[in-house]
Amino acid sequence: MENINEGITKSELPKIGKPATRALSIAGYIKLEQLTKVTESEILKLHGVGPKAVRILKETLNEKGLSFANKNEH
Repeated sequence: MENINEGITKSELPKIGKPATRALSIAGYIKLEQLTKVTESEILKLHGVGPKAVRILKETLNEKGLSFANKNEH
C-alpha cells in the first residue's frame, strides 16, 4: 500500500478526494495529461470516481487547454 500512497502524494492531479485519487492512481493515471487519452465515461467506470471528481478534472483540463478524449477518437 505504501507505493499507492506515494503515487497519490506525488500526483499532479487536482484535489478530487482520496477515493477518486486512489482509483486513478491504481489505474495508472497520475498526470493530468494522461487523462486526455481516455473519455469521461471511462474514468467514471473506475470505482471511487464520481461525477464531482470528473467535473473537477474536466475544469482543470480546460484551464490548461486540454480535454478528455472524445468517444469517437478512442
